[in-house]
Amino acid sequence: MTIPIALTIAGSDSGGGAGIQADLKTFSACGVYGASVITALTAQNTRGVSGIHEVPAAFVTAQIDAVFSDLDVKAVKIGMVSQRAVIEAIVAGLARWSPRHVVVDPVMVATSGDRLLVPDAVDALRRLLIPRASIITPNLLEAAALLDDTVATSEADIAKQGERLLALGCEAVLIKGGHGDGPQSTDYLFRSDGVVQLAAPRIATRNTHGTGCTLSSAIAAGLAKGLTLEAAVREAKAYISAAIAAADRLQVGHGHGPVHHFHAFERK
Repeated sequence: MTIPIALTIAGSDSGGGAGIQADLKTFSACGVYGASVITALTAQNTRGVSGIHEVPAAFVTAQIDAVFSDLDVKAVKIGMVSQRAVIEAIVAGLARWSPRHVVVDPVMVATSGDRLLVPDAVDALRRLLIPRASIITPNLLEAAALLDDTVATSEADIAKQGERLLALGCEAVLIKGGHGDGPQSTDYLFRSDGVVQLAAPRIATRNTHGTGCTLSSAIAAGLAKGLTLEAAVREAKAYISAAIAAADRLQVGHGHGPVHHFHAFERK
């Protein structure tokens, strides 16, 4: 059996709820083999981030080349990349190996509120990495930060920011509505040919650690399996919604717990 392969390039979460750990769980749950390139180590749990240890850019390059020289990677998900030198190393690796699908989750702030992206790396993210993306997946806060703008509070504001983010050079933008208000959590998929809204009931839970990592990884998994972009986004939206709905059954940690990545495999 030949299994689709997806690669995550991101930071490690020692608490297991986000980052590399969430990505690999998501790949497995979605029927995709997961490989990984670690950009940073975090000392982290459900309560917050207490330390970050950066991986040298040269070793990020070594990991990228080791994976691509052996594995048939169908899609790449890129998460936490907090240093300019690491972003430059990733961009060079993408140019060298030319993966078909690149999903960029512009991770800037953890669920706990801890900032994960240093300011001097934001410009490199905008200018170098985003133009290589098949899709970027910012939440409302990250979309505003990428544009040096205020957080969108209306559908009209979201539409303007979506168009501005598209202008940075990526093929598509998914602005996530999880930080919004109201009974529905609506995501907005922007492409050159229009906008698609994807709504799901907003779920009342504090266990949302790793939701952004999980959604972007699920999109990458769908693309690795050969789905169209819109189909991959729709499937990923359904997956993360179910994972959040099942999160309270896990009871992990004392802060913002993880979503339930393997909810579909839980014994009834």
